[in-house]
Amino acid sequence: MTEPLQNITDLTLKELQQAMSLLGEPAFRATQIHQWLFSHHAASFDEMTILSLALRRKLSESFSIHQLKPVDHQESFEEGCESPTEKILLELHDKSRVESVLIASENRMTACVSSQVGCPLQCPFCATGRMGFRRNLTAGEITGQIYALNELVAAREPGKTITNIVFMGMGEPLLNTDNVLEAIETLSTRNYRFCLSQKRITISTVGVIPEIHRLGKSGMKTKLAVSLHSADQEKRESIMPIAARQYPLKDLGKSLGEYCASTGMPVTIVYLLLKGVNDSLDDAKMLARFAKTFLCKINLIDYNSIINIKFKPVYSTTRDMFQQYLINSGLHVTVRKSYGTTINAACGQLATSGMQNPQ
Repeated sequence: MTEPLQNITDLTLKELQQAMSLLGEPAFRATQIHQWLFSHHAASFDEMTILSLALRRKLSESFSIHQLKPVDHQESFEEGCESPTEKILLELHDKSRVESVLIASENRMTACVSSQVGCPLQCPFCATGRMGFRRNLTAGEITGQIYALNELVAAREPGKTITNIVFMGMGEPLLNTDNVLEAIETLSTRNYRFCLSQKRITISTVGVIPEIHRLGKSGMKTKLAVSLHSADQEKRESIMPIAARQYPLKDLGKSLGEYCASTGMPVTIVYLLLKGVNDSLDDAKMLARFAKTFLCKINLIDYNSIINIKFKPVYSTTRDMFQQYLINSGLHVTVRKSYGTTINAACGQLATSGMQNPQ
């Protein structure tokens, strides 16, 4: 049986340069091919008319071009929103599947993208964590999600485009940092198709300390969001056991302080309110003490109940009390609306149906 050709969109720019060297081509050809793949979104080598016919033939003999294929599409209309929240199931070249979400709001179109197939952290409140982990997405697959989502947007409203990106889909972005940063470079490169400001891109993490340090030193201008969910170490371990034990609160707080000092940018603390778990006045007091040690703002999120998961959302009066205490403590606090609840596209609910567990 013939082995399938390597998907060229899986190669980084550096790997493309190495591939061109092996084909006896100059390094600048890699940049041209990269632009055709990630600016012109070429679906075949024949479209790369800037290349010689001989080189296009060599490329087609060595590589394939595989674009992400939408296999399911669901919509959820939220109260007060003119446009729906959309969840898109995308199939990769190896038949693995990931979910991405489109969130429309006034003057912006946000793409929530995945960084891994599944997730290794197994947080009990998260549907993705219950799937297990299969593999990291390549930079090309991450970028491919944006193209697939943008095509849906453009088909519906010509001229409209994605304006913001959040890495809050399936997986932990900072356990796949190389590919996430490579994708961001492509999406924010001048003269490429999107050329988004990095300030419009948010990386969300459970608090992978070594990679937060790396991100702070990288020169990237992306925003950083940290899923905290409790400022009590023991309680945080019960909510997110793997992450909390590996990256303790004391060390995480220090790391976030260093990040803010290095970048001059605030961190967003994401706090998922869980009824009877992390919603008491004492929890609010601990969160306030933690948050005052570095530059940050706090996003409180109402939990969306997931079938067979024990956690429940808090009452609005409890949430209001929690928020008011933080505000009275001098902190900047918002309550983030959860979109896509009816299609399981809200926070913690992304999980592909019918996906087999990794071997």
